[in-house]
Amino acid sequence: MSPQAGWILQEEIVPRLRPATPRNVNFVGSEDAEELIQDSICLAAKLLDNAERANKTVTPGNIAFYTILHMKSGRRSIGSSNSDVLGTGTQLNGRSTINYFDEPAMCEDGEEFTLNDVLSVDAEDPSQIAARKMDWESFLIGLTTREKTVIEYLLAGKNISQAAVMFKVSPSTMQQCKNCLAIRILDYMGPDILQEIRRLPGWKNNLNANRERLACKGDRRH
Repeated sequence: MSPQAGWILQEEIVPRLRPATPRNVNFVGSEDAEELIQDSICLAAKLLDNAERANKTVTPGNIAFYTILHMKSGRRSIGSSNSDVLGTGTQLNGRSTINYFDEPAMCEDGEEFTLNDVLSVDAEDPSQIAARKMDWESFLIGLTTREKTVIEYLLAGKNISQAAVMFKVSPSTMQQCKNCLAIRILDYMGPDILQEIRRLPGWKNNLNANRERLACKGDRRH
């Protein structure tokens, strides 16, 4: 773009776009007036540069007019895709919509939730579960039949004395086997295994912090 075209953009076109853009272009998603003005200036600069390269004579009013038309149709300086689900043109055409996580989601019993509550779960991170399962399977390979039986009985909620009857040993022997098994698990899995199991997924930290911040903000308003 030549210096003359740059001067026309700054002195003739931008003053037209600043009041006209927020008044004629619909906001989509989180867009605000200042953001739309910046986009319109970028589009106007591109139109003016293309006209100058093609040796076409245009007026500042024409550039501003067609820039507003482009903005109203959903074009932005970052692109004009009609297939991107987050694209402005896609949303203006009604092909996609955006819902915020803080929007209310009503249930049949009348209880109110937000989309955060509906879509998020308190389950552990699947990657952590898979990694722990692999560690547990490799740990079971090195156990004896008696130790595996102790684990099966404990998982089933059965008494350890029942396992003693099965192996025809005293309950104290099975209890000693159970204690040794607990030590082996701690040595293999690490002393912080119980804390890791009860720890909330890392992705929920920011979500919980944001909820607490909004709750404190609401309390301050009242």
